[in-house]
Amino acid sequence: MRKKGVAKLFLNSIKPFGFWIIFAIILAIGSAVLGLFTPKILGEMTDIAKDSFATGLDWDALGMKITIIIILFTSSSILNYFQAYILGVVTAKYTKSLRKQILEKITRLPISYFDNHQFGDTLSCMTNDIDIIATSMSQEIADVSLSLTTLIGVMVIMLTISIPLSIVTFIVVPLSVFVVARIAKFAQKYFKKQQATLAVLNSKIEESYSNQVIIKSNSYEKTALADFDKTNKELATTSRKAQFFASLAFPVTHIFTNLGYVAVCILGGYLVIERRISLGNLQAFIGYVSRFNRPITEVASTTSTIQSLLAASERIFNFLNADEEEPDPENNRTIEKVKGAVVFDHVKFSYDKKHTVIKDFSANILPGQKVAIVGPTGAGKTTIINLLMRFYEPDSGSITIDDVPINEMTRADVRTMFGMVLQDTWLFSGSIEDNLRYGNQQASLNEIEEAARISNIHHTIKALPKGYESVISENSDNISAGEKQLLTIARAIVANPSMIILDEATSNVDTRTEQLIQAAFDKITKGRTSFIIAHRLSTIRNADLILVMKDGDIVEQGTHDTLLKKKGFYAELYNSQFTEE
Repeated sequence: MRKKGVAKLFLNSIKPFGFWIIFAIILAIGSAVLGLFTPKILGEMTDIAKDSFATGLDWDALGMKITIIIILFTSSSILNYFQAYILGVVTAKYTKSLRKQILEKITRLPISYFDNHQFGDTLSCMTNDIDIIATSMSQEIADVSLSLTTLIGVMVIMLTISIPLSIVTFIVVPLSVFVVARIAKFAQKYFKKQQATLAVLNSKIEESYSNQVIIKSNSYEKTALADFDKTNKELATTSRKAQFFASLAFPVTHIFTNLGYVAVCILGGYLVIERRISLGNLQAFIGYVSRFNRPITEVASTTSTIQSLLAASERIFNFLNADEEEPDPENNRTIEKVKGAVVFDHVKFSYDKKHTVIKDFSANILPGQKVAIVGPTGAGKTTIINLLMRFYEPDSGSITIDDVPINEMTRADVRTMFGMVLQDTWLFSGSIEDNLRYGNQQASLNEIEEAARISNIHHTIKALPKGYESVISENSDNISAGEKQLLTIARAIVANPSMIILDEATSNVDTRTEQLIQAAFDKITKGRTSFIIAHRLSTIRNADLILVMKDGDIVEQGTHDTLLKKKGFYAELYNSQFTEE
């Protein structure tokens, strides 16, 4: 995304706050204008003192000037306070709106986006990038307004005092602007790289934090630290280069402005001697030279902040403009009472449109059937579930539920039909009751307890000090893996779906817990169409239909006994699990 395009998107995004931003800018301009007259008045006070040297000081005239200066300083400070307050409120509301947009965007993104992007990258958008925008908005809008107003106002007043001195001062401006522009353009690429590297670093921190058990159990600490150190050094190097070139604008500008300052002092002294300007006017002009240099220097110093703002904005708007899920059909169809008849008709699918994962999948599942999908790793078992849940769309072929194509229904309606129990259990930090109510917010405590009894976890919960009010820790490390799995089964029961999907739900538990989970499965799948993905083939011997997959195709199907009698690929898989080395 080009810098002009990013700036345009940023300006469009702050339009809802345009009135208050403009009002704050007006206050900043007013504050700057009021502060412009003090050097001129101080110069007039010097002339009054010089002219009154022989006759005595004119205290009335001096008192009037002092009163005016106090009023100007006070009024300028009040206006400056209110513009800062307004911009602070606007910034808080704008960043709140951005975070809301990002979170809403996450709900509209396809699963493929999360498969292809690191978690830390999205997290960086919601934290680091938005913080940069907040800091830039609250400071730079007012600073730039003050600087530009001061610059223009000082130029006008300087011209009224002395044109020759003004010309000397103005010569340094185009030189300063040219140098600063060149430096800013060079620094931009480093700020862009800095934000991208920071996102990678966030991902590594999140991965290391959430996988400490794996890191320690594999003695991977040194390698993890070395990997982190490499990215950290890259970030430090990029940040150093970005800040170096951005900060270079200040001293370079300062050199030019100070050269102009020296030239003004020399020429101004000559003009005073020649009586072409008064000593008070020279004093005022020198004061304005200082003020003229300051906004140029301040604009130069904001270069790094503006570059950071553009880099952060680019990352945020790239995320907000990412491709979303295809919209649901306008005239979508619904199923009043789900029976659970599922048909896969010559389904083909590839994740990257190059390498086919599902080649030609066809299956006819009757209502209430318990269907097991088995096969070696990479056969396409989980992909079939992803297609059934409309996480992905097939390249060709169709999937129907009760004779209604799922692509003619909304994704929400399709997914509401299913309850899922996954291999990777997920529970949020909160009470057990809140976790079990996750899929059905209207569920009563009695319904939750009944679901817990069915999943054989009720007694374990009641044995806890606070029962169903017991709080699960952030990483769910205060309950065992088997208990987590039983809780997720209970959560699926509370949701009361029409169909059930069990994806490797017993792969991480011991034999006793597996028996409990299996007993819970038998209860929740009774009368419901269910899909079970399993590596432990002993757990699916009572399935009504077993689909054996290999390389994206169904190579065998039938019941456990009939498949064993065939002595084919399923029998080979099954027997291999019981063969002793």
